Amino acid sequence: MIDAVATDSSTSSNDKPRRTRRTRMTGAERRQQLLEIGRTLFAAKGFEGTSVEEIAAKAGVSKPVVYEHFGGKEGLYAVVVDREMRRLLDMVTGSLTAGHPRELLEQAAFALLDYIEESTDGFRILVRDSPIPQSTGSFASLISDIATQVEDILGKEFKSRGFDSKLAPLYAQALVGMVALTGQWWLDVRRPKKAEVAAHLVNLAWHGLDGLEPKPRLVGHRKN
Repeated sequence: MIDAVATDSSTSSNDKPRRTRRTRMTGAERRQQLLEIGRTLFAAKGFEGTSVEEIAAKAGVSKPVVYEHFGGKEGLYAVVVDREMRRLLDMVTGSLTAGHPRELLEQAAFALLDYIEESTDGFRILVRDSPIPQSTGSFASLISDIATQVEDILGKEFKSRGFDSKLAPLYAQALVGMVALTGQWWLDVRRPKKAEVAAHLVNLAWHGLDGLEPKPRLVGHRKN
């Protein structure tokens, strides 16, 4: 996005080229532009590989404008990460509307894959190790937040089946972690199709839970 250019309708008698005047962006428009440019560059080059100079050049502004809006590259990066984390969490938690547990697992898997498909740059940023402290935490803490939503679903299922509901958090972390890591792999290969990936993830998770042993035992020699 750049400043809009408007054409001056007045012309001189000797038909000189028309003058143009630039319409300045509002502060909110400029901030949004810098966020979009920063998001694209951070996804492609990472935090260390992106400079304030490049961000400013892409926006057609001077470096002080970036500092004015975000205090520097770190501030811009923090806002980009915060927005992406909130979007992903909202998509997952907002998707959990079904009544049947298996369909809920499908909805959670689809939500993450939808986010990867629709916000590829954002996901690339999130899965990188953050070089600066984040008020909203890391990708691992985000996955933990999502697992908390799944934990409630598993807790009810465990209780109805006579399993120890205290173990629901462990299984929730395992299930969400499985989907998240598969999502990282699918981010680049994009095969098979999204619906097929979701179906296989839920197939593994659901039938694994279906045959769950109340008190699993180790079969090897190691016991601790």
